[in-house]
Amino acid sequence: MSTISESELLAKVPSQLYINGQWVDAAGGKTVDVHDPATGLVIKSIADASPADGMKALDAAVAAQDAWAATAPRLRGEILRKAFDRVQELKDEFALLMTLEMGKPLSEAIGEVNYGSEFLRWFSEEAVRITGRYGTNPEGTGRTIVTQMPVGPCYLITPWNFPLAMATRKIAPALAAGCTVVVKPATLTPLTTLYFVKILEECGVPAGVVNVFTTSTTAEVSDPIVTDKRLRKLSFTGSTGVGQSLMKLATENMLRTSMELGGNAPFLVFEDADLDKAVDGVMIAKFRNIGQACTAANRVIVHESVADAFAQKVTERVKAMKIGRGTEDGVSIGPLIDSKAVAKADQLVQDAVSKGASVLTGGKAIDGAGTFYEPTVLTGVTSAADIMTEEIFGPVLSITTFSTEEEGIAIANDTEYGLIGYVYTEDFKRGQRLIEKLQTGMMGLNAGVISNASAPFGGVKMSGLGREGGFEGINEYLSTKYTMTPNPFA
Repeated sequence: MSTISESELLAKVPSQLYINGQWVDAAGGKTVDVHDPATGLVIKSIADASPADGMKALDAAVAAQDAWAATAPRLRGEILRKAFDRVQELKDEFALLMTLEMGKPLSEAIGEVNYGSEFLRWFSEEAVRITGRYGTNPEGTGRTIVTQMPVGPCYLITPWNFPLAMATRKIAPALAAGCTVVVKPATLTPLTTLYFVKILEECGVPAGVVNVFTTSTTAEVSDPIVTDKRLRKLSFTGSTGVGQSLMKLATENMLRTSMELGGNAPFLVFEDADLDKAVDGVMIAKFRNIGQACTAANRVIVHESVADAFAQKVTERVKAMKIGRGTEDGVSIGPLIDSKAVAKADQLVQDAVSKGASVLTGGKAIDGAGTFYEPTVLTGVTSAADIMTEEIFGPVLSITTFSTEEEGIAIANDTEYGLIGYVYTEDFKRGQRLIEKLQTGMMGLNAGVISNASAPFGGVKMSGLGREGGFEGINEYLSTKYTMTPNPFA
């Protein structure tokens, strides 16, 4: 366990932009403050990039692209493996840093380091498994050669809620595939990415292959990059609205895009479910990361015959949760990311109550320093409540009921989103039916957390397109090229 102090750790984190292998100030020396959401205090000031800085980052990525694509896959993989080992060595430091800038409990931050670093190990292994094929065409007149090529310079935009995992989930497959990158972490939580890029530098990533900038004027800096003809790939994780705007820009040059957008996850509990297991599952699916996850259970849909018992068990667990700064022992609920998040959670709760819901516990913001909201359980939530259609992104568990399997499925699918769904049932055939009936890109069957570096993460409908992780993840950064050659025996 690291004994480094908060001040010592923050002093190790770069405060500049990383462009073409150099740590540099933003144009004009502008800076932006990063706050601890548990206290509201500034913990570090970092460079605030201008559009000119963003273009310098893209210039560097473009200049380095050909050499990096020509680098042996084994070498690319070994650099990623070194980064995995180094992040694991610094596990406690990365965890503390995430807790300081994002607010999640330290135990959960440790979990994110383990999860996030696995993308480095997984794609270090995938780098040497990029393949193609060779064969005779059906007519026998020639030979078909299919190869996989790096798509080219990529722009990666990561969200604030999982500062390490979202960076590694995008950077690792891009580097493994032979692509150079420009990374823009969220302004609210940029420190983890800056520290990670410092580690990549130490592990031998050549100048220009990875570039990172932070900015308080995202659209102003991002738009020229996205519309530059030299950029070939855009990967974004964030809200559906922003994703739609970016996709419109991406059409100007027909960019390859990966979009991991909003969610409205249903959590279905059937009458034959093991309620204790279902409660364990929903506690993870709802309250992990303080509910600030696109995979968080947004609508808990429980069969009417077990709804009261389920609500009672959940409420007992929620009442026992300790609230506080994530560095404190035993804390399971930290602060929300900012005051806007608190206001949104409270508005959704008050709206649900005004439309017939009952508050079993919680239901209000916590006065004092930091941006805390009580972990909340609502029951009797009706279809008219905004919480049934809007992503909560907070520690609010809303329960509604159903009477038949068909009705439960209909409620679960009654959303424009389709990222993930959770199903608890002891009926094997029902579980099989739900795999096919639930309109989501992912599903947890009697499992409350499913993210894994070896599995394809992504959704359908308005939850986006493309996949991150798994064998599919590296394909997002590769272009297929087909070559025909004459029959060599003719």
